[in-house]
Amino acid sequence: MSVLVVGMSHKSAPVSLLERVALDGDGVRKLIDDVHACEHVTEVTVIATCNRVEIYADVDRFHGSVEDVSRLLIERAGETTEAMLPHLYVHYDDAAVSHLFKVVAGLDSMALGEGQILGQTRDALSIGQEIGTVGPALNVFFQQALRVGKRARAETDIDRAAPTLVTAALDRSHTAVGDLTGKRVLVVGAGAMAGLATATVSRRGAASIVVTNRTSDNANRLAAEYGARSAPLSDLRAELAQADVVVSCTGSSGVIVLAEDVVAATADGRELAIIDLALPHDVEPSVGELPGVTLINLAELADELRDSEAGQEVEAVRSIVTQEVAAFLSARRQSSVTPTVVALRSMATSVVDAEMERLVGRLPDLDDAARAEVLHTVRRVADKLLHQPTVRVKELANETGAVSYAAALAELFALDSEAVEAVTRPGDLA
Repeated sequence: MSVLVVGMSHKSAPVSLLERVALDGDGVRKLIDDVHACEHVTEVTVIATCNRVEIYADVDRFHGSVEDVSRLLIERAGETTEAMLPHLYVHYDDAAVSHLFKVVAGLDSMALGEGQILGQTRDALSIGQEIGTVGPALNVFFQQALRVGKRARAETDIDRAAPTLVTAALDRSHTAVGDLTGKRVLVVGAGAMAGLATATVSRRGAASIVVTNRTSDNANRLAAEYGARSAPLSDLRAELAQADVVVSCTGSSGVIVLAEDVVAATADGRELAIIDLALPHDVEPSVGELPGVTLINLAELADELRDSEAGQEVEAVRSIVTQEVAAFLSARRQSSVTPTVVALRSMATSVVDAEMERLVGRLPDLDDAARAEVLHTVRRVADKLLHQPTVRVKELANETGAVSYAAALAELFALDSEAVEAVTRPGDLA
């Protein structure tokens, strides 16, 4: 497995640029298909969230594949290569493992430790499996990353040590409209982020919650879960006029909340806080300039949360990630010599069987008990002779030059290269 990661996130690019490469469900599938069509790519999937787009590809070579994959992101942004390169990051092989484990553990999130990335990574794996572009390499890699993310949250309080985007935004809205207790909240959207927003405002004591969405069934389902009311998106202006706080996170490709609608909604002079958690943005930017309106968007939240740290919890998660990366890479290196070891033992078995057949031909009167004892003894001799070389080659696999040790073993015992390549183990990490 040689995994290549090409991506950009809130840490490498401004929100305005992330908006241009943001992907909806169809866009994710299209990008996966385009990457999979690249010459050196064998497997691929994409993690696409409100603050990152990352392509994960299993490739047969670095040079060539990195140019092709990067070009696809650059083209989507509509920028020149020179303008985009400072905002792209590339991780390869061991560095790719470390990066994904950090991402899923929440160490690379805008809101440190947030748990949504677990579901988003699981979605990336599922989409790749559904399309057929995720094979054994990425499947094992992503499954292990998900286990690392779960372990980080089970053994530490990282997900409670730092605010989520929703809680951070609501904390900021407090300055404009005060505590949520007794307030009327309008949630625009019905996806994962909208669900988190609805749950959070419900816990904070909102007097009423209205969920509006293009798909009424989704709005009805989310509203029913939290005892809220649903409304069609066509009633957005009327619902804005009744709200104290608006949280918009639709994932739409166009603006949903227009300045003219907000002007009409605040004609009575009241204060209104609007939180835009969508990428691209749901709310017309000029809304933030309206009197009495506080607009909180991802760009502001990114600045606020970028450097947030959670002390001991962060260090604990970093320690877990370091352990897991080392264990994964060790298992992967050891598995890389497995085909050679299996081929060697298979060759030894063939030699033993051939010699036993020759012995039986020379000693036809050998009874079954004696034959079994001889066979057992010869096999034990072969096993003992092979034990130390096979143990050592696995130990040496964790040192520099692991591939050379496997090759040396194959060369010393004159193993057929086709026999080595023919050994397949579906559960291997290689």
